[in-house]
Amino acid sequence: MSTMPAVKPLKLTINGKDVGPTDVPDGLMMIDYLHEYAGLTGSRLGCGIGECRACVVIVDKPGGASEEVRTCITGAHFFADKKVRTVEGHAQRNDKGEVVMLSPIQQKFLEHYSFQCGYCTPGFVNGATVLVERLKRQPIAKSKVEAEITKSLNTHLCRCTGYVRYYEAVKDVILSTPGLTTEG
Repeated sequence: MSTMPAVKPLKLTINGKDVGPTDVPDGLMMIDYLHEYAGLTGSRLGCGIGECRACVVIVDKPGGASEEVRTCITGAHFFADKKVRTVEGHAQRNDKGEVVMLSPIQQKFLEHYSFQCGYCTPGFVNGATVLVERLKRQPIAKSKVEAEITKSLNTHLCRCTGYVRYYEAVKDVILSTPGLTTEG
């Protein structure tokens, strides 16, 4: 006799919209919740063990800080009552839901031809966004920008070896955005 997995209601905010409560099985990974319940398929399931970070979303913390969280190894219920941003939430949209302006990270990724297959791009967009948001609160010396990009994005894997262009695009955003760097 098979038993049904236990379900619990899940309520959270995704891309600025309150979602739920929805009955979600215990143990369901967030990547599956996003794809199957929320209809948001931009986050990618790459390795399934939390190594590649194609699946990361941004969790906004109280006080304005944000962090990346891997959704392939984190259960959906971890996100209860949290504010989550997916790659779909970065661009500005009109009343019809059409993209009218990309985020600065997305725009620079296009300008620098940063991706080849694009599978890892959602994770890089989210990781770079967290970095830029941190620099808004804690600017760094211009001389440390490249090292900080490497430190922040080095955990993201790109099977096409597109790192150089991703890093160049992020550097472009950081150096062209007032207030993210200091002299030095």
